Amino acid sequence: MNDHKTSPVADNPELRRERELIAGVLAGNPQRFYDLIAPLERKVYFTAYEILRVPADAEEVAQEAVLKAFRGLRQFRGDSKFSSWLLTITVNEARTRLRKNREVSLELLKPEDEESDYTPVELADWREIPGEALAQRELAAHLSDAIAALPSHYREVLLLRDIDGLSILETASALELTVPNVKTRLLRARLMLRDYFVSHGLISAPARGGRGEK
Repeated sequence: MNDHKTSPVADNPELRRERELIAGVLAGNPQRFYDLIAPLERKVYFTAYEILRVPADAEEVAQEAVLKAFRGLRQFRGDSKFSSWLLTITVNEARTRLRKNREVSLELLKPEDEESDYTPVELADWREIPGEALAQRELAAHLSDAIAALPSHYREVLLLRDIDGLSILETASALELTVPNVKTRLLRARLMLRDYFVSHGLISAPARGGRGEK
């Protein structure tokens, strides 16, 4: 009986490609770094933009994040995807820029109170906005505005988890939050999006009653 287990990297072509490109960069071939980040450039910019909401600032932050990743590549431990590590750097750089430009306090970005700062609209259907609805063109056109309307601590979680596709654990690590905290913020962010679309008449609000009313 063979108890040998294949490594996650060997089973995952994306991770295997990342490791090969990183090894090439560290071996003295900087061109491989461009190959590494090329598929991520738009995602890095979008992540920065959704936090800063200023295109010029987002472009600068994206460039700074990529440069910091290049300079610190030897410190990348490889226990997560390179994309997750790069987006973590991007979020941190965007937060720093936001504090400098707008004098936003750290308390606003990392609020202590997770209990009473938001109450969802009372609807019969208490779920967050369904994913298939977000795929509709008319809603997608308003998605950026809806995300921008979220408080920053909810926006960051939604951005990393639902837009950038990080796992709950990766999102928690990137934002230095606990997993339960991420799950709570994510649910509230999704509910806030639902409420935004309802209040703007983009999706219908089911009449109260039945299962949702007590």
